Amino acid sequence: MQHKKKGVFAAFLASMVVLTTLLAPNSSLAATRVNVTAKFSSVSDYLAQKVKWTGCGTDLYCGSVYVPMDWNNPKSEPISLAVVFHRASAEKPLGSIIFNPGGPGASGYDFVKNSIADLATAKLKRNYNVVGFDPRGVQNSTAIKCVSSGKAMDDFVYGDTGFALGSAQDIAETKKQIASFAAGCAKRTGKLLGFVDTINAAKDMDVLRAVMGDKKLNYLGYSYGTFLGNTYAALFPTKVGRMVLDGAIDPLVSQSVQSVNQLKGFDLALKDYLKDCLANANCPFTGSASAAETKIKNFLLSLETKPIVSSDQNRKVTVWMALNGINMALYSNEYWPYLSTAFEQAFKGDGTTLQRLADFYNDRNQDGTYASNQNEANLAINCLDARESSRSAAIKAQNKRILAASNVFGRYWQFGGLACASWKYPAVKPLKSYSAKGAPTIVVVGTTGDPATPYQQAVSLAHKVLAKGFLITYQGEGHTAYGRKSSCVNNAVDNFFVAGTLPSAEPICK
Repeated sequence: MQHKKKGVFAAFLASMVVLTTLLAPNSSLAATRVNVTAKFSSVSDYLAQKVKWTGCGTDLYCGSVYVPMDWNNPKSEPISLAVVFHRASAEKPLGSIIFNPGGPGASGYDFVKNSIADLATAKLKRNYNVVGFDPRGVQNSTAIKCVSSGKAMDDFVYGDTGFALGSAQDIAETKKQIASFAAGCAKRTGKLLGFVDTINAAKDMDVLRAVMGDKKLNYLGYSYGTFLGNTYAALFPTKVGRMVLDGAIDPLVSQSVQSVNQLKGFDLALKDYLKDCLANANCPFTGSASAAETKIKNFLLSLETKPIVSSDQNRKVTVWMALNGINMALYSNEYWPYLSTAFEQAFKGDGTTLQRLADFYNDRNQDGTYASNQNEANLAINCLDARESSRSAAIKAQNKRILAASNVFGRYWQFGGLACASWKYPAVKPLKSYSAKGAPTIVVVGTTGDPATPYQQAVSLAHKVLAKGFLITYQGEGHTAYGRKSSCVNNAVDNFFVAGTLPSAEPICK
């Protein structure tokens, strides 16, 4: 899951189309576009729909797939899902694998369409069609919209209330801003806003399985995508093919505990960064790791009242922008050199690199527009799936846990219960079980230094939640592991997808 919002939201969470018709991924797919006004009267109508695929890049094909807005009423208004797949190069491919990059709110369509060269391994792309889609509410599908402009999103993500953090005035203004944002979502999105939960999205994936011509769903989900995949497996255990969940979420953990766990993950990542930094030349810190943490804490406190400036368009770098930038760089040790540069500049009053990291994190363009609706979709989906209590006593107790979890970040992750307090749509009821009993073995990948989905969640999902789970451990830093530098992880996952085989014992990879 992502955490990128200002204030209470800090604790609540990148070709031209060739217009040529494609023969479907296999012979069971016809090439005629469904008219969205066509009559869908049953689940079977959606599963049997025909998709027209058009070339949209080298070996890439795009199309639209329709699903009911409300799966409890298949006769409800159809909505559109944007889907893309990269065609397997093997003469007889094994089928398709649906990829999801996480979020919630990240674009799986863009993930595959724009990054296929760097996505997965050559072995996987040779044997499988790689499918990406935007879940309901996200970007290129029937989408959530909450704000009128990039400036309005800037204010929501980076702005402050103008009052002392945590004061009565600050809380009152925060509530007002949240209510305004929620009202904007309702006004600009309409009734879709009540149906963007993960259970509905998981049911959508069974339509994708059908239109791709697969009897079983093969799936690789990262981060939030593990929850989406787990939900599918729980709903359709006998339709699960080969499934890998990388950067796992424990579905049995409450939202308040999830928030504390993730905060601890980012706190650990900061400590690991500082340990590495202090052992190298050109580190912007000196002395002990504890002293470095204190310096960062004091720097953030100073930003609350005295923002620094970025040389990029002379923008104001608030504490919320700085936190977004720091969080971005903690997602992977590959970003740590940028974080050192950011701190070195910031301690001299220049927030340029912090601002650029934050903008990258939030998918903000240089011209002030936003390349996606990930912030809007993230909040809307999270508020339906699970939410912290907004009762004063519960918020007070949660704030105490948050402050104890991180000396540096805890102050800015408080009041998470306010995030969905103005959401007029009730949270959905979770499934009774996420064990996926009846499904084949599901592979879970966990990274010991993962800041966003701490390793113990992967252990729990593989060993406690799933009826048949198999854990691959990557001893390293960063959020998720497959497709990165570990041949141990990559080979284990590839062999599972291609040959259906797993190591004799759960591997510990480096």
